[in-house]
Amino acid sequence: MNKIALLTSGGDAPGMNTAIRAVVRRGIFKGLDVYGVQNGYKGLISGHFTPMDFKSVGDILHRGGTILQSTRCDEFKTEEGQKQAIAQMESAGISGLIVIGGDGSFQGASKLNDKGFTAIGIPGTIDNDISGTDYTIGFDTAVNTAVDAIDKIRDTASSHERTYVIEVMGRNAGDIALWAGTCAGAESIIIPEAMDDVDDVIDRVQRGAARGKIHSIIVVAEGVGKGHELGQIIEERTGFETKVTILGHFQRGGSPSVYDRMMSTQMGAKAVDLFVEGVSGVMVGLKNGKLVHTPFKEALQNKRTIDLDIYDLARSLSI
Repeated sequence: MNKIALLTSGGDAPGMNTAIRAVVRRGIFKGLDVYGVQNGYKGLISGHFTPMDFKSVGDILHRGGTILQSTRCDEFKTEEGQKQAIAQMESAGISGLIVIGGDGSFQGASKLNDKGFTAIGIPGTIDNDISGTDYTIGFDTAVNTAVDAIDKIRDTASSHERTYVIEVMGRNAGDIALWAGTCAGAESIIIPEAMDDVDDVIDRVQRGAARGKIHSIIVVAEGVGKGHELGQIIEERTGFETKVTILGHFQRGGSPSVYDRMMSTQMGAKAVDLFVEGVSGVMVGLKNGKLVHTPFKEALQNKRTIDLDIYDLARSLSI
């Protein structure tokens, strides 16, 4: 068992390259041959393996995106596609796979494990929506990017006495909106896990105006969606000029934060260590500041819960 493969799958996240670097260098340190798989599970099925060494991961720690690239692959969801992927790895003498990605990526890795092939996961997604870890790779950077954007929007909102609705990413999870809205001092935060109704949002905007506030910021998670519709309703019912900004994929790019670099480095090395120890069918995570590993099945079955204490705190501070 001296050959492992590594792929990134699903949406890219800042810190994925840092994790790739850690896996490759820790793998070499442990006496393993490490192969990168281009284009996720699609490359696995086609046998697109590239030997990786110290030089191949040099100068990538600070880069966003993923040097291995990422592509969704419907073929891998089939029994035939999974068997073909295993056959390609076995033909190349590869005895284990490390997958960096989100829940969809882990579902694929879990299928390989069910078929007797060693697979270990590293959580990489800005959404922070995976059970089994307090934080996923890319979340911290994405939140900092969102807060920086909101801070800049607040400057123009104040200058022109406007209300702004800002839609952030996160898929069906509200962590980015909750953290960014709290740390940027938003008047209202709308997330799938605890949705304010429109009347409450409008009431907050109007109360702020009555106190002399010259602008309001409302942060909405894309899982709730329809930021433009919310902006139109606020403008119609309050008479305040309301602008809508959708931050979009801007949040997925950029150099990873120090925290994401450290977490990616630790998780990547831990994944290699687990492989060497003969562990399979688990994802690496961070719980209460400590590295842990959780079976794929458990991580996929359990829905990660958001910290609603933060939500209540934000509401109490934005009265």
